[in-house]
Amino acid sequence: MAGADGAHFTRAMKRSTKRTTKRTTTHATKRMVQRTTDRTTDRTAGRTTQCPSDHSSDRSPSPSPSASSPRLRPVRALAPALVATLAATLLAAPAAFTPATRDPAGGGPGTGAHGAGAPATGADTAGVPPAGPPADASVPYRHFLGRAFDTCEAPTLASMRAWRASPYRAVGVYFGGRGRGCLVQKNLNADWITSVENLGWRVLPLFVGSQAPCVFAEHKKDVPIGDNPWQQGTQEADDAVRAARALGIAPSSPLYLDMEAYRISDLQCAATTLLFIRAWNREVRRQGYLPGFYSSADTGVRHLEEARKADVEDLPSVIWFARWRGTPALYEEPVLHPEAWPERSRIHQYAGNVRETYGGHSLQIDRSAVDAPVAHIADARP
Repeated sequence: MAGADGAHFTRAMKRSTKRTTKRTTTHATKRMVQRTTDRTTDRTAGRTTQCPSDHSSDRSPSPSPSASSPRLRPVRALAPALVATLAATLLAAPAAFTPATRDPAGGGPGTGAHGAGAPATGADTAGVPPAGPPADASVPYRHFLGRAFDTCEAPTLASMRAWRASPYRAVGVYFGGRGRGCLVQKNLNADWITSVENLGWRVLPLFVGSQAPCVFAEHKKDVPIGDNPWQQGTQEADDAVRAARALGIAPSSPLYLDMEAYRISDLQCAATTLLFIRAWNREVRRQGYLPGFYSSADTGVRHLEEARKADVEDLPSVIWFARWRGTPALYEEPVLHPEAWPERSRIHQYAGNVRETYGGHSLQIDRSAVDAPVAHIADARP
C-alpha cells in the first residue's frame, strides 16, 4: 500500500488504536486501579546469592493497618498510565486476537476472566468475573491440600526420607530455567523425582526463566527479558516442557513460572513482563501442561490481578503468592479478589529463610500452604 491510500490507512489505524485503548478502560478496571497504592514500588529489597531458594526477594510483608488506606493522589496520576499499558499489551501480542488454546485443565480459552470454569456468582463486587479454577474432569489433574516447602537445591533422598516426619507433604523443585539460584542440581534427575513421589511426596515444579528488566534482585538482573518478550516467553515455555518431560513430569501437570519481585510502576517494564508471562502460559497450555505463576503478592501477583480485572487473556490457572506473614492465609490475601483464582488454584508462601530439622537432617526452606495442582509423575507407582 502506498501514496495517499497508504497515508489514509495509517491515520485510520492510529485512530482505531486510540479508540481501542480507550474502550479497554472499563469502569471495573478504573475502580481496580484506584485501589492500587504506591506502597508496592520500593519496599522489596534485593537478596544475597546465599539465599536458600529463589524466593527471598519476592517476600511481601504482611500489610499494616495503614496499608488499607490508599494514598489516592499518586494513584490517580498512575491509573491512566496503568490502564494504557494493559491496553497496549493486549494490542502488542502477536496472535492475541486468534482463538486462545484451551486450558488443558478446563480454565477455558486463555483462562482470563471469562474462563469456562469460572463459577456463576453475584458476589463479584468489582464487576469482573473471576478466573476459573482448573476443574475440567475430562483432563484430570492431581490436587493437593496441605503444606509444602522449597529449597534452592533438591535435597538428598536421605533428607526426603527423614523429612517424612515433618508436617510437609509436598516439595517445590526448581527443575529448569536460566534464572535459577542453584543452576547445578546434583540430586535432581528422573530417578529422584520418581523416588520422592514413591516416598509419598507431591512435587510442585518451578521454572525460573528470564526475569523482568526491572527486577529488584541484583543477582537476577543478568537474565532479563529481551526485546521480543512474546517470542522469548514462547521459547522458554518450550524449554520448560522439555525439561519437565525429561524428569518424568507428565502432561496435565502444573509448571510454575517463577517471576521475582519487580517494579510494576515501571510501565514499560511491566508491559514487557506481562507479554512474556502470557506467551509462556499460552505455550505451556498448548503443549498439554497447566501454567502456574509464582511472585511477590505486592508486585507480580498484584500486576496479574490488575490484568485479570482488565480481561487480559492467557493468564495462569494457578497463582502462588509470597507474603511472609508467618501463618497461612490462602484466601485472605488483600491483593487478590476473594474469587480470583478460587479454591484449588492458590498457593501461599507464608514464611521464608527458616531452618528446620527432622530426623537429623537440617534444611533451610520457604514454607507454603497449598490448595492447588501437583505434578503427575510418569514412572511412579500407581
